[in-house]
Amino acid sequence: MGYELVIFDNDGVLVDSEPLSNTILAGYLTELGHPTTYEESLRDYMGAAVHRVHDLVFERSGQRLPEEFDHTLYERTVAAFGRDLKPVPGVTDVLAELSAQGVPYCLASSGSHEKIRAGHRSAGIDEWFEEEWIFSSEDVGRGKPAPDLFLHAADMMGVAPARCVVVEDSRLGVEAARAAGMDVLAYTAMTPASDLAGATAHFGEMKELYGLLGLGV
Repeated sequence: MGYELVIFDNDGVLVDSEPLSNTILAGYLTELGHPTTYEESLRDYMGAAVHRVHDLVFERSGQRLPEEFDHTLYERTVAAFGRDLKPVPGVTDVLAELSAQGVPYCLASSGSHEKIRAGHRSAGIDEWFEEEWIFSSEDVGRGKPAPDLFLHAADMMGVAPARCVVVEDSRLGVEAARAAGMDVLAYTAMTPASDLAGATAHFGEMKELYGLLGLGV
């Protein structure tokens, strides 16, 4: 295998959370007087840390979101996770194969550590990730599309960026991985390949990862 570390995005790649998260975000922003459709939420915020929501709302309206915004958004999102969150189809088989072949992997997510763990518990995949394999935008100064998060993950895992491959599903994530000097495999289940320009390769089903990662399955 050509890579020494596989770095997974979390939302939309490990857990099927993007439809839930963006429905809640769009609804909450609309409720606060910033009309946002589900499609607009996906376009503007998919793959981003919550500070991007604050920044874009202020840039467009000149208004600040309320102090309780982050907490309320988190509470609503985690409640929805508890009811409906599932793992992305086929991803646990990929994780099992990486483990069986001794290939190191981790995740690097724009979400908070608390949100990541809550989602993993709800989706039943928490057994696949040790605490030291989980990296959040909370750990760095800038979230995606800056390369900081992926570079931090590689550094903490002890692997040079050029020997890493990122599995992503958002435009911001692809940009971050490329800026970090890493190959990136773009998952197109929710975002068309045309919106994920710059990826090393595109794939539509998790079973395609075996060949892309050189797992020989």
